[in-house]
Amino acid sequence: MRKAMVLFACLFAGTVWASEQHGGEAGTAAAAQHGYPNEDIDAEGEDVAGYILHHVGDSNEYEFEVPLSRNHIPIHLPKIFIPLHDGACTPVADPHGGGHGEVYPGLGQGCVDLSITKHTVMMWLAALILIGSLLLWSNRDKTKLVPRGTAANLFEMLVLFVRDELAIKNIGKEEGPRYVPYLLTAFFFILFMNLLGLFPWMASATGNIAVTCGLALCTFFVTQAAGIRAAGVGGYLKHLTGGVSPWLWPIMIPVEFLGLFTKPFALTIRLFANMLAGHIVIFFLLGLIFMLRNPAVALVSVPFAFGIYLLELFVAFVQAYVFTMLSALFIGMSVAMGHHDDHGHKETGDSHDHGKAHHI
Repeated sequence: MRKAMVLFACLFAGTVWASEQHGGEAGTAAAAQHGYPNEDIDAEGEDVAGYILHHVGDSNEYEFEVPLSRNHIPIHLPKIFIPLHDGACTPVADPHGGGHGEVYPGLGQGCVDLSITKHTVMMWLAALILIGSLLLWSNRDKTKLVPRGTAANLFEMLVLFVRDELAIKNIGKEEGPRYVPYLLTAFFFILFMNLLGLFPWMASATGNIAVTCGLALCTFFVTQAAGIRAAGVGGYLKHLTGGVSPWLWPIMIPVEFLGLFTKPFALTIRLFANMLAGHIVIFFLLGLIFMLRNPAVALVSVPFAFGIYLLELFVAFVQAYVFTMLSALFIGMSVAMGHHDDHGHKETGDSHDHGKAHHI
């Protein structure tokens, strides 16, 4: 943490020093290199909004900023396009302008984009850290009930917390352990992606709505599979009627069907907005130095930015917990459909038995 703080301070000091030394022409050239519009750049400052969006957004380049200079070391990531028909992936002029020159058509034009991006690299790195954590800190010595080491005990504490407090309490003792592997994978994968965005030269993949949507879709499919497994196909489809009279089905079925997608939508927006907002606030607080064109503003903006940085460290854990908790809750609601139907059949059977006994 200390090394990250020192490096962060060096990066900030170098940016302030470079802005004072080079002035407007260098700022305009650097912004033009990143594709910022020239009309939005003052002769004595930079386009702060464009700079922020450039750093929090996804791109096909991975940039390393050299401290105490304006030099950037770009790494061009592979571009992979799969045409569904001949000429589908031929670059065309950017219809929206913006100084991007030629762009590749989208999926609607028959071009499948599988290019490696900055956030893709971050997801791969988070996956490698997750696998390495399991191999390094898992208790493989079955003769010892308690793992040795602070990191191993902390890792076991988080695993037990997800199993006992999230899976079993929200899904149940019988079905809860079945979904613990998925919940643990989601928790640690999201946690590591959140934490990577707090290190220099890294990025937070959960600040990309496509990534959070993919994670939410995983929970969506697991939730539907849990409901079908617990209640059967018939019971699952019957649940879409809301348990009302058949003449109300034209109203209830669309409502219940749309309700299936509100849950993954909430998971997508919640994680994306919380992670993106924190990084934007940090960059904006530092950007006040350039917007006000006074290095003395750093005496206020940098401590505030550091406070938000510490808050983001807490938010990284909270958002991983919230996503996992809501996923367990949604799975538990689907599993409860089958249990509700079973109890309903049992109660109906008991009432018939009581009726027969009373008749006799």
